[in-house]
Amino acid sequence: MKLELEQAQNWLNEFFESIIENKDLLNELDTAIGDGDHGTNMERGVKAAQEALQNKPATDVAKLYMTTAMSLVNKVGGASGPLYGTAFMDMAKAVKSENIELADLIQIGTDGIKRRGESDVKMKTMIDVWQPVADSLSDDKLNSEVIEKALNNTKDIVATKGRASYLGEQSVGHLDPGAKSSELLFKALLNQI
Repeated sequence: MKLELEQAQNWLNEFFESIIENKDLLNELDTAIGDGDHGTNMERGVKAAQEALQNKPATDVAKLYMTTAMSLVNKVGGASGPLYGTAFMDMAKAVKSENIELADLIQIGTDGIKRRGESDVKMKTMIDVWQPVADSLSDDKLNSEVIEKALNNTKDIVATKGRASYLGEQSVGHLDPGAKSSELLFKALLNQI
């Protein structure tokens, strides 16, 4: 399955709204194991993306992903901006000449996050949601349970990357805020497919 422009726009619009609605929850999760601003930072980024896309609507999926990437890189503080930005930038490059299968698209985004963050699964990061989603898409088995399970699994992981890694064992029992914003991203995607 490939996401055409309208579907991709609907996906990202829903994600942007979901981030704005869940800003306080994301900050709360980040307060427990980070610096408490993941929601505020992500909200700033998605509002910039909304504005950029309103001022200059995307004419294809590559432009849509690239505008989203640049808005997130430029406006989201901390690690999340570069990580989400890299994912969407790599996805934009991947669909530039021809649209690709959704499973491949999300895997390319996941690989970008791994590369930029020098991280992988089981480190209590957003990758712990992105990779299971990519895997489930390739098996044609993505549903909300898969996404929720991936998010909830981050509770039991000792953080070894990012600010949460300073807490070591004390990071156990807390959801990763980047994994939560990624859950919002993929729940929005699910509504389009």
